[in-house]
Amino acid sequence: MLHHGLYEQVINNALTSELAEIPEARKAIAPIDEAEASKVLAQYLADVVQKGLDNVLDNGGDISAQIELTNRIVNLIHNITKEADFAALGVDQRAEQLLALLREADPRLAVGKTAADLSRPESSIAQSSLFTGATHEPQLYAELKKEIGSADRIDMLVSFIKWSGLRLLMDELREFTENGGELRTITTSYMGATDVKAIEELRKLPNTQVKVSYNTKTTRLHAKAYIFYRNTGFTTAYVGSSNLSNAALTSGLEWNTKVTKRDLPETIDKIAATFEYYWNDREFEYYAEDQKERLARALKAEKYFDTNNAEVYTMDITPYSYQQEILDKLDAERKVRGYTRNLVVAATGTGKTVISALDYKRFRKQNPDKPCRLLFVAHREEILKQSLYTFRAVLKDANFGEMFVGNYKPESIDNLFISIQTFNSQDFTAKTAQDFYDYIIVDEFHHAAAPTYQKLLAYYQPRILLGLTATPERMDGKSVLPYFNNRIAAEIRLPEAIDRKLLCPFQYFGVTDTVDLDALKWSAGGYQKSDLEHVYTFSGTIANRRADHVVSSLLKYVTDIDDVKGLGFCVTVDHAEFMCRYFNDHNIPSMFLTGNSPDEERKTAKQRLVAGEVRFIFVVDIYNEGVDIPEVNTVLFLRPTESLTVFLQQLGRGLRLAEEKECLTVLDFIGQANRKYNFEDKFAALLSHTTRSVTREIKDGFVSVPKGCYIQLEKKAAKYILDNIRASYGNTAGLISRVASFAEDSGLELTLANFLDYYHLDPRAIYKFSSFSRICARADVMDDFTEPLEETLTKAFARLAVIDSRRWISFLLAILPRLDDVDFSSMADTEKRMMQMFYITVWGKAVDSWDNEEVLDNLYALSDSAVLLGELTSLLQYRFNQIDFIDEPVDLGFDCPLDLHCTYTRDQLLVAMDFMKPATVREGVKWLPEKQLDVFFVTLNKADKDYSPTTMYNDYSINESLFHWQSQSTTADNSPTGQRYIHHAERGSKVLLFVREFKSDRVTGGAGAYTYLGTASYVKHEGSRPMNITWRLDRPIPAKFLKKTNKLVVG
Repeated sequence: MLHHGLYEQVINNALTSELAEIPEARKAIAPIDEAEASKVLAQYLADVVQKGLDNVLDNGGDISAQIELTNRIVNLIHNITKEADFAALGVDQRAEQLLALLREADPRLAVGKTAADLSRPESSIAQSSLFTGATHEPQLYAELKKEIGSADRIDMLVSFIKWSGLRLLMDELREFTENGGELRTITTSYMGATDVKAIEELRKLPNTQVKVSYNTKTTRLHAKAYIFYRNTGFTTAYVGSSNLSNAALTSGLEWNTKVTKRDLPETIDKIAATFEYYWNDREFEYYAEDQKERLARALKAEKYFDTNNAEVYTMDITPYSYQQEILDKLDAERKVRGYTRNLVVAATGTGKTVISALDYKRFRKQNPDKPCRLLFVAHREEILKQSLYTFRAVLKDANFGEMFVGNYKPESIDNLFISIQTFNSQDFTAKTAQDFYDYIIVDEFHHAAAPTYQKLLAYYQPRILLGLTATPERMDGKSVLPYFNNRIAAEIRLPEAIDRKLLCPFQYFGVTDTVDLDALKWSAGGYQKSDLEHVYTFSGTIANRRADHVVSSLLKYVTDIDDVKGLGFCVTVDHAEFMCRYFNDHNIPSMFLTGNSPDEERKTAKQRLVAGEVRFIFVVDIYNEGVDIPEVNTVLFLRPTESLTVFLQQLGRGLRLAEEKECLTVLDFIGQANRKYNFEDKFAALLSHTTRSVTREIKDGFVSVPKGCYIQLEKKAAKYILDNIRASYGNTAGLISRVASFAEDSGLELTLANFLDYYHLDPRAIYKFSSFSRICARADVMDDFTEPLEETLTKAFARLAVIDSRRWISFLLAILPRLDDVDFSSMADTEKRMMQMFYITVWGKAVDSWDNEEVLDNLYALSDSAVLLGELTSLLQYRFNQIDFIDEPVDLGFDCPLDLHCTYTRDQLLVAMDFMKPATVREGVKWLPEKQLDVFFVTLNKADKDYSPTTMYNDYSINESLFHWQSQSTTADNSPTGQRYIHHAERGSKVLLFVREFKSDRVTGGAGAYTYLGTASYVKHEGSRPMNITWRLDRPIPAKFLKKTNKLVVG
C-alpha cells in the first residue's frame, strides 16, 4: 500500500501495477538520471540483495548459502560485462573479513606483536554512525585516539583549539607524526578562544602544518571535522559540533556524525574536497614560529574587540573574488575596447574604495617609470579620510597621499585626496597642467552632472578616469553614463555584497495589492505618474482601502511595529503626504520628505527616525542623500518601479549594516500590472548566481536567494508575476509586442544591441524562438523578407550567441561582408581553422575541401542573405562589446585559433585542432596522437539537476590554479592512458581542459558550450579505475569562472 507524500523510489514490477490504478494527476514520475543511474540502481539492488540474503537465512540456509547466492550475482555481472576483473570478486567460501595488515618491516613485528594487536576504533570503519555522548557509546576522545593510531594521513578543521582538549590526543598525534604520518590543521582566532600554547605544541610536531584565519569578521569558520585517511580505502571522518576542547570531547551535549568512505563515499569526497579548498584559500595562512606574537595579538583583539590594529600597513590586502572580477572587467574595458573612462556601480558600503585602490596599485605596477599621480575627489571630509586610510593600507605605505579639505593643507599635491569644494575654491585647474594627474577617481560620481564638477571633468586629461557611484540614474533625468561611453564597466551585484556580509540580508514579501493597474495607460516605458497618483491618493474609497491594506500588511509581517525604522517609497509628493497622514491617523508616527525639503528638515527626520520618535519617513525621490540612514530596517514599495536601477537603489537604502539590525523587511505591493512591466529583472537581480529562470525560482520557492535572505510571494501576487513573465518574453508574441513599441517605450533606435541592453536580455532568450529580424518583420517595424538560409541561420544564431573570442569575432566581422571575394583555399592555416569553426557551427559538418561546390554555394548564399547577414554581424559586434575578460593565445605547437578562457562548442574546438569528425566523440576525453594532445571535456554538473552529491565532487577546481579531475572508470593508473596522464610532461604531450557547468544550455536546451581553461600539468593522483588526478593549470582561472568551477565556494 503506497502512502501519499514524497518518494525517490525505483519503480519495480510490483509498483508498476499499483501505480497503474492511480490517476496521472496524483503521481509524479521522472526517468532515472543517467549520471546517477549506477548509484540509484546499486542502492536499490543492495536492498533487494539484503532481503534475499535474509530470506536464505530464514529458510534454514547458513552463511555458506548466503555466499553462494552472492557469488551467483557476481558471476552474472562477470558474464554480462565480460570484464576479467569481476571473476576475482567472488567471495571466498571460508566467509572471513580482513581486519588489518602490517607492512613487511613493521617495527611492531620485532617485539612480538601481530596485526591482531593493532588498536582499532570501537565503532565500525565501514558503517556510518552518530555520537551523542550517550552513556552506552564510546567516548568521542577515546575513538579519536584509536582513529589516529590507524590513519595514514589526518586533516583537522576546528573553530578553536584548547590545550585542555589537545593534550588528550597529544601522545597519539606525536607518535603518528613521528612515524611519518601527515597532519594538517585549520583553525581561527574566532572569539579569542584558541590557546596559543595548543597551536605552538601542534607546530612543533614533525610532518605537521597548521593554518590560521585571522579575518574572523568575514570568515566565521564554525565547522568541526576530523578526517582520517586510510590507504586501505577505509577513510573515516567525524563531522559535528565538537571543537578541540576538553568539554567538547568529553562531557558537552555534542553531536558528531562518523562518516565512512565505504557507505557514504560522496560525502567523504565532499568533506575532503572542502578541506582542500579551505587549505588552498588565501584566507587561511601558514602558522610558523615567528607568528606566535601575531596570533597572541589577534586572539586578544578578538576577546576585547581591539580596533587599533597596527598591522594594517604590513598585511597584503588581496581582493575577494567579487572584487577581482571587477578588476578583471576594468582591465578588459581598457585593453579590449580602449576605454579609459570607467564607471563602477556598487551599493554604499560594498568596498568600492578598496577596488579603486587595488586598481590604482595595478596601474602603478604597470607604469613603473611614470609618476602615477593620483587625484581622489569626494564631497565629504569623512569619505576622504576613510579613502586615504584604505589607499595607505592597500599600498602598504603609511605616508602615501595627503588631504586637502577643511583644516587639512597638503605639502605636496602629487597624490591628493581633495573635496570638490576645496578644488573649486582653490582654482586648481589654473595651477596644474591638464595631464598633471595620471589617475583620477571621482567618488559618488552621480554628483558629477552638477556644475561644481564640470570644471574638473572638462579640464583634466588623465590616463584613467574612474567613477564610483551607487546611483547612476539621477532625479533630474541627467545620466552620468555619457562620460563613460554610455557603459557601466562593472557592478557589484547586491547578492554578492550580501553573501560577503557587506550588506545586511533581506526578507522580501510580495504582498497582493488591492489596486488593479492593468487598465492604466502605458507609454514611454512606464505608467504616467499622474495616473498612479490618482489611483493611490485621490480615488477616495479605493485609495483609503489600499492604505488600510498597507497598514494591516505591515502589522502582519513585522515583528514589532515599535521597533520599525521604515522608508516608504511613493509616486508623488501628494501620495507621500497622503500615506504619512494615513499612518499618523492609525497611530504609526510618520513624516514625509520631498526633493524640496530643506537640509535641516532632512537631518531632523533622520534623527527622529533613529531615535524612534517616528516609525516611517515617506519619500518620493531617493537620490537625495538625506535619506541615507543605515538603521532603516523596513522598506515599503508603494508604487511600481519601472527602472531596475531605481528599484535597486531604493532597496539599497535599507541594506546598510547597523548595530542590532538583523535583516531588512521589504514589503512590495504587487498588483495586476501592464504586461510590459518587467517583474523578471527585479527578481533576477535579487538572486545569487543562478542558471535557473525566475519562473522556476518562483515555483521552487526562491532557492537561489543570497545567504540569510528570504523571498515569499502571496499566492495572487505570484500568479500576477508568472502571468506577466509569460506574456513578456516567454513566447514569440511577447517579444513581438516588445519590439513593436520599443522606440516609444525606450526612446532609443530599435537595434539588436539596444533591445538586448534595454530589457537586460541574453540573446539566446530571443534565439530559442526566432531570429530578431523575423520578430521585427512580424512586428511591422521592418519590411518582410525572404532569404534561403533563414531556417539554417536561425538555428545557428543560438550557438553563435555564446562566442566570446576577440580573435574569432574580429576575423568573422572582417570576412563575412566579403564572402563573394575570398579565395578560401589560399587562406592562412589559422584562418582556415576559424572558417571551419564557423562552417560547422552554421551547417553542422566540417569542410573537406574549400573548393567543394556545396560549401561554396552555402557561403555565397549567406553573402546574398542581406538581412540575416546584417543580423549576424550585429550579434557578433554585440558579443564583442560584452567581452569582460582578457583572452590570450595558448601555445600548442601549431597555429591554433582557440584562446584562453573563451567559450566554444565541442564541434568548434575539435575542428580548430584539425579533428574533422567531432560527432564521433562521445566520451569526456579525446587523445589526438598527431598533435600529442589530451583533450578533456569536463561537465561539472553531470546530473540534470542543480545539486547532485553523487557526481558533484568528481570534477571541480580546488582554487584558481588547482583542478580535481576524475578519469573514466576503466582507466587504471598503470594503464598506458594512466601513465600518459602521469608522465605527459616528460613524454612531450599536453593536457587541455575544457569545462562547462551543465550538459545542456539552460536557455536554449541545446548542448552546452565549454570554457577553455588552457593547459594543465600533473600534480598527483589517488586511486585507480577511476584515477582522481589533481592538475595545476598553467594560467589561473579568472574570478568570473571560479564561482562556477568551484562548487565549494561559500558566499
